[in-house]
Amino acid sequence: MTSPSLDKADAADTLTGGPRRRRTLRGVRGGAPLPLLLPALIGLAFLVLPLVALLVRAPWRSMPELLTSTEVWQALQLSLVCATAATAVSLVIGVPLAWLLARVDFPGRGLVRALVTLPLVLPPVVGGVALLMALGRNGVVGKWLDAWFGITLPFTTTGVVIAEAFVAMPFLVISVEGTLRAADPRYEEAATTLGASRFTAFRRVTLPLIAPGIAAGAVLAWARALGEFGATITFAGNFPGRTQTMPLAVYLALQNDPAAAIALSLVLLAVSIAVLAGLRDRWMTAS
Repeated sequence: MTSPSLDKADAADTLTGGPRRRRTLRGVRGGAPLPLLLPALIGLAFLVLPLVALLVRAPWRSMPELLTSTEVWQALQLSLVCATAATAVSLVIGVPLAWLLARVDFPGRGLVRALVTLPLVLPPVVGGVALLMALGRNGVVGKWLDAWFGITLPFTTTGVVIAEAFVAMPFLVISVEGTLRAADPRYEEAATTLGASRFTAFRRVTLPLIAPGIAAGAVLAWARALGEFGATITFAGNFPGRTQTMPLAVYLALQNDPAAAIALSLVLLAVSIAVLAGLRDRWMTAS
């Protein structure tokens, strides 16, 4: 009489192709042929070496003095405020947009999704030029804002927030839309059959279900907004204390004070590592 454990082992052997198959898979996973291993190591070195060089050349002794200087502190404070404001804007208009793409079937939805994700592949400088053409003083919409309300957006702190939201919101939309597609819509349908409106079902049922996806998207959008350069300098300019964010300060300091540029770069690097660490449970799985 065979034991249950042996029966389970035989069944596992049958499903996986037998013990030899399991040993082969284990060997493929553990080994690496040289033609693949060598390029992989070169690729790893290519990505890691610049970061290591940044740490090696960092002025660690003068780091506190550099990071507490007036110019650096202004850029850091402005970056944090504008990135947070851009993330808030992305949440307010990006979450409903993600819900629309995930839950509503309408003509041209694929085109709308392509337009929403376009800033991901669009060169940031082109995005800044497009914002100028739309919201500049002589822009398609900007001229009416200036004439009717006296509102001028380019080269202002508000312009920084708009530029950062433009390039960062697609990260939030993609994350939330993916989470919505993975969530079971029957919970919303059950809520509506019990008398809840669509908005109440969204607020009471859907939002708690997709909260992790919203949080992950918000973190990605915040990190992207914090590191934005091209659209910001094109649409908002580079004025210290008003529109000069950390990436712009790094670019300016690299010409005059390389040590300050390295110090600011390390701050951005630390933020990026913190973002990856915060999202490790979502994107990384244990082997």
